[in-house]
Amino acid sequence: MSAIGEAFSSALGLITTFDGSLVSIVLLSIEVSLSAVLLASVLALPLGAAIAVGRFPGRRALVVLLNALMGLPPVVVGLVVYLMLSRAGPLGSLGILFTPGAMVIAQTVLILPIIAALCRQAVEDAWREYEEQLRSLGAGRVSAALTLLWDTRFSLLTAVLAGFGRAAAEVGAVMIVGGNIDGVTRVMTTSIALETSKGDLPLALGLGMILICLVLALNAAAYLAKEAAERRYG
Repeated sequence: MSAIGEAFSSALGLITTFDGSLVSIVLLSIEVSLSAVLLASVLALPLGAAIAVGRFPGRRALVVLLNALMGLPPVVVGLVVYLMLSRAGPLGSLGILFTPGAMVIAQTVLILPIIAALCRQAVEDAWREYEEQLRSLGAGRVSAALTLLWDTRFSLLTAVLAGFGRAAAEVGAVMIVGGNIDGVTRVMTTSIALETSKGDLPLALGLGMILICLVLALNAAAYLAKEAAERRYG
């Protein structure tokens, strides 16, 4: 058996035996990414909906800025969050640098524009279609935004999953603010980078396979939920 074949075999062994190190890394990764997605969604969905139905000076510039921020370089986000959370920074008193909390903040900053921009597009498309109907029913902009958020919930689920995929696959920002500390802030992506550089391919491959399967499973679940809803509600 080749070296690569042996590495894959060992990786499968780590997964099937629920290796302690692998499980702890996976659980921390899921915890951090889900926390970031939840926090970002709470902020981004109302923001995206407000921009979609609102008409105010500077709206176009804000839309352009939001779309541009979708491509934020992760290392720049990590650097900014590091400076904010360092002892000399304005949030240094919190003492959360090199903790999972710092990683959640970095991922939240990174994915918030993605969810907000995709939400804005989905809600704006629905607003164009239903604006006259909602206005005839006496709906104000706030109630219209809430109604459209509910109406486009399955499209918004795709936006949230896009944010989760970006968060779960991120390396640079979490490496900077988390420090990749074993047993404390080491997540799947940073572990894969570290173990590959060390030549420990089984653990890196095992984590890589789990990461891919996790993202595929979530997207498959979202697709099936959308299909089921479309069949039920037409």
